[in-house]
Amino acid sequence: AAGALAIAEALSLDLVLIMCGGAALMGAVAAAVGAPVTIQFAVFAISALGLIAVVRPTARRHLELTSPHTRTGIEALVGNEAVVMRAVDSHGGRVKLGGEEWSAQAFDPTEILEVGRVVRVMEIKGATAIVWGGP
Repeated sequence: AAGALAIAEALSLDLVLIMCGGAALMGAVAAAVGAPVTIQFAVFAISALGLIAVVRPTARRHLELTSPHTRTGIEALVGNEAVVMRAVDSHGGRVKLGGEEWSAQAFDPTEILEVGRVVRVMEIKGATAIVWGGP
């Protein structure tokens, strides 16, 4: 039972099933030393409650502190710098962003960004980077 709960925890990642798996392991230890079935169940229940009430909150806090939100995909591109490859205005253009060439539009519709200028990505709309030349 402890092994099955550990495998199920790998799919859920909620830290409840692994705590129950630990409690099942404690019950198995009680059985191995020859404890009666009622004692095995008591060891399981007390272990499960203790692990869920004490260890799980501590483990969750630790995991949340050590794994900050990491921006991925399009979200990771916003705020990055890009280089204008073909003049960018409100109708279009091309920039080099993260080693790839992207279609681009100027964030300020009155602005024309010349080739070679370093710009900042303000947002991504579909496959188009909305860029700003800044001051």
